[in-house]
Amino acid sequence: MKRLIIPIILVIVFILGVFFWWNGNSKPVSSDETMQSFIIPKGFSASQTGNKLADQGLIRNSLAFKFYVQLTAKAKRIQAGEYLLSPSFSLAEIVAQFTKGPRGVWITVPEGLRREEIVEKYLSVLSKSGTEVTEFRQEFLSLSTGEEGFLFPDTYLFPKTAEASAVVNIMLSTFDSRIDPQMEEAINASGYSLNQIITMASLLERETITDEERPIVAGILWKRVEAGWPLQVDAAVQYAIATADCQGSIECEWWPILTRDDLDINSSYNTYKYPGLPPAPIASPGLSSIKAAIFSEDSLYWFYLHDADGEIHYAETLEEHNANVNRYLGK
Repeated sequence: MKRLIIPIILVIVFILGVFFWWNGNSKPVSSDETMQSFIIPKGFSASQTGNKLADQGLIRNSLAFKFYVQLTAKAKRIQAGEYLLSPSFSLAEIVAQFTKGPRGVWITVPEGLRREEIVEKYLSVLSKSGTEVTEFRQEFLSLSTGEEGFLFPDTYLFPKTAEASAVVNIMLSTFDSRIDPQMEEAINASGYSLNQIITMASLLERETITDEERPIVAGILWKRVEAGWPLQVDAAVQYAIATADCQGSIECEWWPILTRDDLDINSSYNTYKYPGLPPAPIASPGLSSIKAAIFSEDSLYWFYLHDADGEIHYAETLEEHNANVNRYLGK
């Protein structure tokens, strides 16, 4: 009988210990009802979220949070984004806020998109419906007219109800913040305007694949500009074709596969017909492409191409380039 009593007592003590531990750690931190912004970054785990809640003084114990969301199967329902929380919320109330969804949402704008593609990225995430969709799209495109290339590609946190004006302004200010004094000094010393540098960067963003090749390709294209050669950049022609064919379209092939006839389009963006840079950027370049355009690498090369596997091949002469075309592209 005594052998049974001791285990039973231990079990009771354990259960009581868990109860009192949970009861103490699931209560609100304080009676302060002040609402705080709490941001869950993309990719955060339940454990990381619990640690951040504890660090911000919103829960008593991060382990209790992790235990609760795992036990209730709510860990996977917690979305990244911005929430308004109070220290007066119990642990259960905080988790309930998380399962309702964030007030602000993370939106990733990849490098190499044009304005018409960027606005659809926002509309796929923000809470817009009915006429709000059309109004947001029209306002975004209107406010960003002339700003192609300067809407910086990044991961942003916006309220679900964000207006187009706020989105455009933040993207433009983010671009400004990424141009550091060293880059600004180099641009001023280059003899090229900021618009020309970003135009080159946008070509590099669409033409190159790796960070390593971008400065070399930039050096090739700058040499062609200075020698009065046509740049022969397909992406610029794609921009011209889509601009002509997709006016007013929402769903469109913004980067179409080119035909030989496309190379005859009468557009200032046709880098096969007209030498020098296009008049403006064709897409939003990332920081790697911007730096490559500013700090290009000199080489003996005048030509380059990518094979079917994405590997780049350079050539110093047209004869070498044609040999690369035959060897790697089978043309």
